[in-house]
Amino acid sequence: QVQLVESGGGLVQAGGSLRLSCAASGRTFSSYAMGWVRQAPGKEREFVAAIRWRGGTTYYGDSVKGRFTISRDNAKNTVYLEMNSLKPEDTAVYYCAAVRSSTVLYYSDYASEFTYDSWGRGTQVTVSS
Repeated sequence: QVQLVESGGGLVQAGGSLRLSCAASGRTFSSYAMGWVRQAPGKEREFVAAIRWRGGTTYYGDSVKGRFTISRDNAKNTVYLEMNSLKPEDTAVYYCAAVRSSTVLYYSDYASEFTYDSWGRGTQVTVSS
């Protein structure tokens, strides 16, 4: 199992930027794909972005394409989410998530919030208008 700890959330004005970090610990983290999923009040969880550990292939939800960038630092076992041009509708709790790549059947599954089975506690992002 992998343990995940998020940081970097906060309050920002519309149009601003934030960078979230997720530190992963545990064994064989190089076998895991990492992702970000968010949940706004009263709404279902929504896939945001994911990155496969090997090769660095990335996936994005339609609502964040062109504004958010996911990246990783393998040496630090850390995944980042750079969020630019933030909108009030980006307000949510952002969760870091992980899944062992060997359990994923289709590449498209990386872009689903239902694929991930390890979760952090979340970090709040609030975008004011």
